[in-house]
Amino acid sequence: MGLTSDNIVITAVVAAVLLFAATIWLWPRLAGRGVTAVLGRVGMLLGTQLTVFAAFGLFANQSFGFYGSWADLFGKEDEPGVVVNHDASGNRVRVTETRQVPVDGSSSPKVAGRIEKVNIQGPVSRIASRAYVYLPPEYFQPRYAGRKFPAALVLTGYPGTTEALIKGLKYPQTAHRLAKDGRMQPTVLVMMRPTVAPPRDTECVDVPDGPQTETFFTKDLRKAVSEHYRVGRKARNWGVIGNSTGGYCALKMAMRHPGAFSVAAGLSPLYKAPIDATTGDLFGGSARLERENDLLWRLDHKPAPPVSLLVSSSERGEKNYRETMRFVNKAKALNRNGEPIRISSMILDTGGHNFNTWRREVPAALEWMGGRLSAR
Repeated sequence: MGLTSDNIVITAVVAAVLLFAATIWLWPRLAGRGVTAVLGRVGMLLGTQLTVFAAFGLFANQSFGFYGSWADLFGKEDEPGVVVNHDASGNRVRVTETRQVPVDGSSSPKVAGRIEKVNIQGPVSRIASRAYVYLPPEYFQPRYAGRKFPAALVLTGYPGTTEALIKGLKYPQTAHRLAKDGRMQPTVLVMMRPTVAPPRDTECVDVPDGPQTETFFTKDLRKAVSEHYRVGRKARNWGVIGNSTGGYCALKMAMRHPGAFSVAAGLSPLYKAPIDATTGDLFGGSARLERENDLLWRLDHKPAPPVSLLVSSSERGEKNYRETMRFVNKAKALNRNGEPIRISSMILDTGGHNFNTWRREVPAALEWMGGRLSAR
């Protein structure tokens, strides 16, 4: 059974409940002072605690997407790497697997759409990474055969797994439902984690003498996807949305590269990159580069970009609430002064930094983004 499957979680929960019940039932029989009785009590207690911790751990991993497989958990992920071809004619998107979209009704791509697992090669950044691409039903319908579609890059937090965007936050299912209800135009979703140079958390920065993550997302990925799929190539055709670290990446890449993304949504975003053991030195000791990746600093010191931004937070339960309101107020002031930046916000009364909160925000965020992207 897979690490993130429902069956493994259910099995762990059942085992924990049964062992707990067995401990209660057998405890009187193990009440003696002999070695056997003592070892029996110790064994029952340890067994119960281990199964309870395993059940909670597996449930938390399934909910938050920390690890995608047993090999990933034990540091033995051995899926072969992707060779990057740097010639002009190389195919930079390679489909390795197709999946049905988990929606009600027919599983036909013309009705449900399709999810493709792909390897994306970046000749400029020299990064190669895996992604899942959701193609809406319209992509396979004859009347749309000559049409190009808008696209949205969807990013997890750190560490995160791409699977969590499908199973946890349900982006394809939500986009399918919104388009079916006429609340969102059919949109191609490119779902990834921002960790394209694992295990390092690069915060979507072009690290001096290190991974060129920002270049991968803003140049290589867009070009590769637009060449392989019927997706527009201009900034007005592309949006980016993410949660936590992915939210920071989304906002930053639109603000720093308005020629790549015209729309960005940050769900519970950070507003500057942290420097810790997972990131290392992201800026090569450059104070200038660090400032330029600080979103609040950019609003004060850089020309406002012609982009539409959405940020979310909660009045109670989110640590970024005050920073979010500062960001919103600065952007509003720029807009009132005639600058081209546009800002929207989604503030919940309560909500933590977790999947439950983001699931409440994803439908409105996708509907907002879909109304601002162009298919032409």
